[in-house]
Amino acid sequence: MNRSGQAVAALAGFFRIPPESILVAHDELDMPPGVAKLKQGGGHGGHNGLRDIIAKLGNQNSFHRLRLGIGHPGHASLVSGYVLGRAPQAEREKLDASIDFALDVVPEILTGDWTRAMQRLHSQKA
Repeated sequence: MNRSGQAVAALAGFFRIPPESILVAHDELDMPPGVAKLKQGGGHGGHNGLRDIIAKLGNQNSFHRLRLGIGHPGHASLVSGYVLGRAPQAEREKLDASIDFALDVVPEILTGDWTRAMQRLHSQKA
């Protein structure tokens, strides 16, 4: 995942997809498990996969993001093991539910109605 920019840039280049037409789904430490949000642009926030995507797209960060909350382990030294480890069953169920809810807004995303997709997705309760 830390080198996901290679695949994203290759796909975007081959199909001539501009960054603002790309949707990247990624884990988000700063949101609790079960919460999903859409966002366009922004920095990488320390996320190595996003850092690589931004770099490989020529420092273009205008792509859309589907942020999937996973929660934070509490201390920075625990982040790597937390992100790479297996989540407890209750958290996996919340994450699965948020992914299912996010899939429900795909029709709006595909028609370019990002505002409606965000409204629907952001109304979700964890």
